[in-house]
Amino acid sequence: MQVTQTVRIPGRLVPLAMLARLLQRLEASEQPVSAEQYRLVVDRLAQELQTAPQGAEFDAVLEAYPAARELYENLHYQHAGLCRSPLEPALNAELEAVRVIARAAGR
Repeated sequence: MQVTQTVRIPGRLVPLAMLARLLQRLEASEQPVSAEQYRLVVDRLAQELQTAPQGAEFDAVLEAYPAARELYENLHYQHAGLCRSPLEPALNAELEAVRVIARAAGR
C-alpha cells in the first residue's frame, strides 16, 4: 500500500508548484500541445526553479512532479549531474546492458 504524504507549500513556492503541475499535465497530455505553449511553460518554470528558495518544500515539489525534476536536473547538469535521478534504476540498467552485451559477444 502506498502512503501519500501531504506537504504544505509555502506561498513563495506556489508559482513553482503550479507551473510544475502544469508542465506535468502537458507532458502527460494525449492532446497535441503547441510548441509555443510548451516552451512558455518550460521557460517560466525554469525561471522559478532558478529563483525559488531551496529546502524541504522545494524538494517535495520536485518529487511530486517528475517533469519539473528533470528540468531542474537539466538546468544544473553542469554542476551536479543527474543529482535527483534515482541511482539504483540507472545502475541496474547499466548492469543489465553489460550482461546482454557479454552474452551476445559470447555467441
